[in-house]
Amino acid sequence: MRQPIRVGTEFQPTVIQERRSAMRDRKLPDHVSCWLAGPLPSDCRVALQRLATADDVVHVAVMPDVHLVEEVCNGVAVATTDLIYPQAVGGDIGCGIVAVAADSTAEPLEDELVSRRVLDRLSEQIPGNRHPAVTAAAELPDDLSCERLSNDRLTKLAERDGRVQLGTLGRGNHFVELQRDDDSQLWVMIHSGSRGIGQAISQWHLDRARQASRQRLVCVSASNDAGQQYLHDMAWARRYASANRRAMLRAVEKVLSDVTGCRLDWASLIETDHDHLIREQHFGRDLWVHRKGAQPASLDQLGLIPGSMGTRSYLVRGRGCAESLNSSSHGAGRALPRSIARQQIGQRQLIREMHGVWFDDHRSDQLRDEAPSAYKDVQTVLRAQRDLTAIVRELRPMLVYKR
Repeated sequence: MRQPIRVGTEFQPTVIQERRSAMRDRKLPDHVSCWLAGPLPSDCRVALQRLATADDVVHVAVMPDVHLVEEVCNGVAVATTDLIYPQAVGGDIGCGIVAVAADSTAEPLEDELVSRRVLDRLSEQIPGNRHPAVTAAAELPDDLSCERLSNDRLTKLAERDGRVQLGTLGRGNHFVELQRDDDSQLWVMIHSGSRGIGQAISQWHLDRARQASRQRLVCVSASNDAGQQYLHDMAWARRYASANRRAMLRAVEKVLSDVTGCRLDWASLIETDHDHLIREQHFGRDLWVHRKGAQPASLDQLGLIPGSMGTRSYLVRGRGCAESLNSSSHGAGRALPRSIARQQIGQRQLIREMHGVWFDDHRSDQLRDEAPSAYKDVQTVLRAQRDLTAIVRELRPMLVYKR
């Protein structure tokens, strides 16, 4: 067994190219700062214009993985003084990424038989939607089970579905990935969120806010009851999302222990979420910072930037860039909408792009819209935000589990 890793003591950030100022888009207001990996799509520009000119928005930071999802782009950080915009947080409240090193090398996963056993066991231990009764959690963690949400319907939903969805992955770009670093150390990385209860919380508060507004972007004041209830429920969903990821980590550890004999070094754990609302100080005043598909990147704060399925991911350290609201990208970002990706990418192309990475090839048809070519190049994204983050460690995928 290898010696445990202590991230933040042994690891030092690499030196990256000189820092540069944010880009300005002449068609957007001056309080919009951009770090772009390519031309800004016109639909994103329209959405950013609408967001930047909404009431009480004082600053918008656009990340290089930006792409349009519903009314507000993914890959943005938005600051306000009082108003809360639930759409600028998104439906999967608390969605984020966790990574932890194992106490062994990645060498066992080079064996196809071992990797196939790991994949089979992961499919048994980590469902996509909900656990059957025999594997569902007996109860929610203490910091979740005794707390009432802002209305009885949400509370009942949390008590009913929250328990059976705890430790489930979801679909789309959510993943469990086994990776190796340059020292051949094995790492586990998981991307998932607050599952159905987070979506229900978001939708309930959106529907409530829409009763008082016909605007495309709806808001509530943080100082009134509606705003306080949203903040309360959002905080609960963030805790649930974190508990969900850690439940899956424990399941992965059981699989690895049974198949390869290795354990996880929990002291090396790094976790960050990218769909949230936090009260922070920027530009000399307290502001509400909404992040949708953007992760915190304060000075020396560790973060995780995954590539696409089959490409490298990165452990990074924040540079504390004020113009970005101390934020960075949360990944590579989609280059193709799912519908277009499914039209353009066939199973054979996906299998070629996944060369050298173990995955369930029986699901290659369902996973075509998650192919590496459906995403932006993560290294281009990192170059575009070199004044936001510094690379600490590169992680190469060995095995990917998706639903």
